[in-house]
Amino acid sequence: MICFEKLKKAFSSFTEKLRQKGEEKSEEPQQTLSNSTTQPVTQEAQKPSSQIEQNEQNRVEEKKNEVEEKKEEPTKEKGSIGSKLNIFNIFRYREIKEDDIDDIIEELRTELLESDVSLEVTDKILEDLKSSLIGKKVNRSEDLDELVKKSLKNSITEILEKNKFERNLIDEIKKSPKPYVIMFFGVNGVGKTTTIAKVAYMLKKAGLKVIVSASDTFRAAAQEQLAIHCQKLEIPLVKGKYGGDPASVAFDAIQAAKSRGIDVVLIDTAGRMHVDKDLTEELKRIVRISKPNLKLLVIDALAGNDALEQAKYFENVVDYDGVILTKVDADAKGGVVLSLAYELKKPVIFLGTGQNYDDLIPFSVDWFTERIFS
Repeated sequence: MICFEKLKKAFSSFTEKLRQKGEEKSEEPQQTLSNSTTQPVTQEAQKPSSQIEQNEQNRVEEKKNEVEEKKEEPTKEKGSIGSKLNIFNIFRYREIKEDDIDDIIEELRTELLESDVSLEVTDKILEDLKSSLIGKKVNRSEDLDELVKKSLKNSITEILEKNKFERNLIDEIKKSPKPYVIMFFGVNGVGKTTTIAKVAYMLKKAGLKVIVSASDTFRAAAQEQLAIHCQKLEIPLVKGKYGGDPASVAFDAIQAAKSRGIDVVLIDTAGRMHVDKDLTEELKRIVRISKPNLKLLVIDALAGNDALEQAKYFENVVDYDGVILTKVDADAKGGVVLSLAYELKKPVIFLGTGQNYDDLIPFSVDWFTERIFS
């Protein structure tokens, strides 16, 4: 699975760039050390000759002792002090300043925006990072790695935790009056039909009875696709005529569920955008008639910044409860998850990770951060 590789690379490269910046500055402390070692030689040259001879004899004796001691000591790593200086040694002597990291912060900003992280989220993450670094003294490379990782992880966790889906869907369905109605909507091509089949499979696997409403009466192949999935899953399907009233199909499915003691009704709807005024009004009507317990927006993870615009549009049309993000297994960026949570305060509830029915997993903050920082 290649998911979120670009976002992961953007974060992991920040510390490396910080190291490289430190290496460029390593000559300054090296020069200081060099100057400090030459001064005693000049002072000794000014001593009387007899004293110099005595000192020379003492040095010979000391040298002999050193040779004897080194025979018993393990071999030490070679290399000058200057060659071992890097950014961690530099920051040991002084605090990290804003101008130390300004340029690489801007590089990270560009990388985050290119990873589909919105401008607002990017600004928050970078402000948190600067606050964590500026004024700190770092003694070891591990300390700096941990400092950067902790700041980034805390920022992301804070964004996602504030807007995560707290409800246990299976338990909620089992405790609710029958039938529990879930409505799905989104633009064309996001994988909505396949997602409904995955949710149906998940619910059936949990021991729940499911019926599907084919309320997309607009697209010619929509009902046929659902029929194939329902046949494979052995789940009943309620269909209507093409061009017919989709709200009536949803109503019929709910009535069928009540009469048969079915636990859950899954309602498919036609893909639409803001230019489809008729379909927009139709969506509102389906909501009024079916009164869904849960309204889910299906979004393609590969849509990038367009996904955020889609989410904003549907928020104005229907006050949905959360998002199912599809094609995550092919998403090399990952920023849309953060943008949805931070800007729209909408949780990502499920992730589509493949083409099989069981390729649907509940979204969790830990799952996301592990893939970014592992």
